[in-house]
Amino acid sequence: MKRIFATLIAFVVALPAWADIEIKEVTSPGGITAWLVEDHSIPFTALELRFRGGTSLDDPNKRGAVYLMSGLVEEGAGDMDARTYARELESLAASFRYSATDDTVSITAQFLTENRDDVIDLLRTTIHEPRFDQDAVDRVKAQVLSGLKSDQTDPNDIAGRNFAQMAYGDHPYGTEGKGTIESVTALTRDDVVTAYQDVFVQDRMYVGAVGDITPEELGVLLDKLLADLPETGKPIPERANVSIPGGVSVVEFDTPQSVALFGHAGIDRDDPDFFAAFILNHILGGGGFESRLMQEVREKRGLTYGIGTYLVPKDLASVYLGSVSSSNDRIAEAVEVIRDEWARAASEGVTQKELDDAKTYLTGAYPLRFDGNGQIAGIMVGMQMEDLPIDYIATRNDKVNAITLEEINRVASELLDPDGLHFTIVGKPEGLDG
Repeated sequence: MKRIFATLIAFVVALPAWADIEIKEVTSPGGITAWLVEDHSIPFTALELRFRGGTSLDDPNKRGAVYLMSGLVEEGAGDMDARTYARELESLAASFRYSATDDTVSITAQFLTENRDDVIDLLRTTIHEPRFDQDAVDRVKAQVLSGLKSDQTDPNDIAGRNFAQMAYGDHPYGTEGKGTIESVTALTRDDVVTAYQDVFVQDRMYVGAVGDITPEELGVLLDKLLADLPETGKPIPERANVSIPGGVSVVEFDTPQSVALFGHAGIDRDDPDFFAAFILNHILGGGGFESRLMQEVREKRGLTYGIGTYLVPKDLASVYLGSVSSSNDRIAEAVEVIRDEWARAASEGVTQKELDDAKTYLTGAYPLRFDGNGQIAGIMVGMQMEDLPIDYIATRNDKVNAITLEEINRVASELLDPDGLHFTIVGKPEGLDG
């Protein structure tokens, strides 16, 4: 059975889904809404459930509770301990995965049609009756603590933590969603139960399904699985007040190569200028070897093996970030080049050729995202959470192609702030003072 399931997954991943995606909005008899792409070519379904709030729902003195809880939901449920539950899941040739980010807790399920009823029974049990046995809490907590201790010696993690604290302050975004060694050590089973009650509620729930299931079957499944969840939960925090002063901060760390995380305030996903900013980022630093920063920092000067930039539009704040690493004696030059290129893009904009090349790449690469049922289900849920229209997949490339040179250069002048760039550098950089 496991071998059959693996073969089906491999086949699903290979499906040419781009041209045939037709999303239907489904409302269950009980009023739960989901987006569905029917595909009856093989007896397989992917289901994505997502709950808004994520690790941001943690109380300040309970940081890491939601993350720990997400790792414990499958450690036994109902009358099944962790081992019994794992054997039951394996016998059904199904796959469940729980994960937590700053803004969401996600449940990803994949299963064969012949086992659908039994799989949904098991999934319902994990959602509604997690055991949170003390031995499981202790075991998973130890795993989280081990990861946090490892993070303390990772320059990239150190840079990320320091930049987030500066940018977001006392907001939950300002601290690691996994928690700290101190906060996780202090977490109790009661804290895990509270986190569970805070997360799994109906008023912040989003659902996507792809595969061998009809709208009627999905409606019944949704009510069976989710209708009994509480209507509301803990309020989501207010938006963060992003504060990123220009300059450089140095975190001393004994390593021959410095790591830098740099950025300033960004742009929200629902901003009318987001697509222009998205293309601009591709040209400036998000386009791999063809980006300006890669050409200037790596190809022309050999200051790094890699550099990249990315827009980060979270639910409660947006920033524009980049990262680079270089030897301690050359990181100062890399910082100078990045600032210069940021300033050049802000003042001069981009060329028509750069814009055309970026459009060609971005529109050509977009279909590659739809390489499996699970990926499509996740994309649909993301669309719902971002309040995108149901026909977004079909119209997205048109939105990219509609951006004009005048528009993107206006956005470059408004978004890019070379004087406001802050570099958090971890290492022993020469010629830079924190």
